[in-house]
Amino acid sequence: MTGSASIYSLAEGSHAKAESATWAQFSSPSSTAEFCASWLAILCAQVDRVNGALVLLGSGQDGSYSPVAVWPDQSHNLVHLGPTAETALKERRGVVNVAAATEALAAATLVGYPIEVDGQLHGAVVLDIKPRPDTEVQRVLRQLHWGSAWLIDQFRQQLMAQLQHRSARLGLANELVATALQEDRLGASTLALANELAARLGCERVGVGLEKDGNIVVAAISHTASFDARSDFVRLMGDAMEEVLDLDLAIVHPALDADAVGGLAHAELSAARSGASIMSVPLMDDSERVGVLTLERVRAKPFEREDLELCKTVGLLLGPILALKQRDERSLRQRAAQALRAAAAAWFGPRYPGLKLATLVSLLVVVFLSVASMTYRVSAKTVIEGSVQRAAVAPFQGYVADSFVRAGDSVKQGQTLARLDDRELKLERARWAAEAEQMNRRYRQAAAGQDRAGMAVAAAQEDQAQAQLALVEERLERATLKAPFDGIVVVGDLSQLLGSPVEQGKVLFEVAPLDAYRVILNVDERDVAELGLGQRGELALAGIPYERLAFTVRQITPISTPQDGRNYFRVEAQLEQASVRLRPGMEGVGKVEVGQRKLIWIWTHTLVEWLRLSTWRWLG
Repeated sequence: MTGSASIYSLAEGSHAKAESATWAQFSSPSSTAEFCASWLAILCAQVDRVNGALVLLGSGQDGSYSPVAVWPDQSHNLVHLGPTAETALKERRGVVNVAAATEALAAATLVGYPIEVDGQLHGAVVLDIKPRPDTEVQRVLRQLHWGSAWLIDQFRQQLMAQLQHRSARLGLANELVATALQEDRLGASTLALANELAARLGCERVGVGLEKDGNIVVAAISHTASFDARSDFVRLMGDAMEEVLDLDLAIVHPALDADAVGGLAHAELSAARSGASIMSVPLMDDSERVGVLTLERVRAKPFEREDLELCKTVGLLLGPILALKQRDERSLRQRAAQALRAAAAAWFGPRYPGLKLATLVSLLVVVFLSVASMTYRVSAKTVIEGSVQRAAVAPFQGYVADSFVRAGDSVKQGQTLARLDDRELKLERARWAAEAEQMNRRYRQAAAGQDRAGMAVAAAQEDQAQAQLALVEERLERATLKAPFDGIVVVGDLSQLLGSPVEQGKVLFEVAPLDAYRVILNVDERDVAELGLGQRGELALAGIPYERLAFTVRQITPISTPQDGRNYFRVEAQLEQASVRLRPGMEGVGKVEVGQRKLIWIWTHTLVEWLRLSTWRWLG
């Protein structure tokens, strides 16, 4: 009995030490695998009669998961737990499978549970437990559910640490961008950037090189205000930078991976610096390489992949800034040369097929326009007028008595247009008629008395009265305004002026014929030199836009009229055949054919002439 108790006490002590070690690993793990192994051991200690257990972890992006912890030890074969783990991962819920006894395995119950953090699968836990009632299986599933909270918390802590690390890196990148922007000049900006990078990344030396005519020129070296570009160190650093430019990739020496490119120039620079660790990344402006960053550390502190990714990001952020500063400091000659090189690269290089196609099409269009000809036509605003336009004016000062027509009415020859008030004229006619009769009686009396002098005076007075009477009769006849010919009233409306006074000579109506028209074109002064007598053209009016009326130029007046800030010349033309729908006053657009011209001249002569005139005026 004493021996058995001693053995039991030793076993219990050994179990306590193992459990204490497990809890120690669980509270302060050195890796995710150690945390999962200690957590799985504690879980299996809490669950009775566990044959084996497995923790699978993976990114879940490619659907691959691998075991990171096995209980009781790595030698235990747990391949049969795979289907249960796959089901738990696929369905994203706890699953229970009952495995029947086989020749190799005893009957068992398999319990699987997925590890999911914020909707993302991280893995699964599978337990192989001995058969038991359903209530106890449910209790095991609950324990597994509660225990998985430790794994979820661990993964969340890892995610938070990654986010914090990423935020710190982004903050460093933003500070470097601010350092590059705070200096106006390119040289000061590159030097400040090199100093900041050396201090923040723990580098012995940082160099900034800028691309110039396909080569790299070392622009700044950290903590060095000036340096000799012909020195061996600067030459080796420039060779390393050009190696990055030639290979079009970032280079780390010693290489991070066995199959990564280390670079011969970087190896030479490292050897010259006592085996220092060298890293170079390109400075990118969109897809164009504008420079290179080269960083140097001591051999004992080599560059890691995180440093490489950070510097690549910095290269993408700083590239456009340095390229902009470099472009701002170029001379006019350099800018012109750069523009020509860029255009030549775009037109003759392997890229930009769309630009090449557009250039070819444009060239073909220009050649076609330079060869092809067509009839050039001068356009002008046009108005239709009657060939004869007669005015009806007030014959004397008086008042409007009646008005029978207005603008737009058709009239016949002799038709009354309006009538002026003639009451005063009738009274004056009666007065002069009486005066003439009285003078006639005086003449007869003088003749009866043989008074020759009286006869002469009476005869003269009678002739005067008859003349005045004839004048009044003529004025009475002219008080009625009549149409001079068949036509249309184009101006005049006295219907609202009845009883109003009118002055002698005032135009009351204008009448134009309906069978004879002339075309008036207001031609711009820039085009009037192209016109000549006898040229033909076509006219489209707003009232009849679908009918083209042919005309011939008959007269070009040498007097211009300003309108809308431009000068226009009056050109008269004769219609070859008038339409029955024409009316005086209609407006439209007329085009005069002036001859054959090249298409390119037709479309560009206005601009070319304006440029020539403006140049002549500016040159003085």
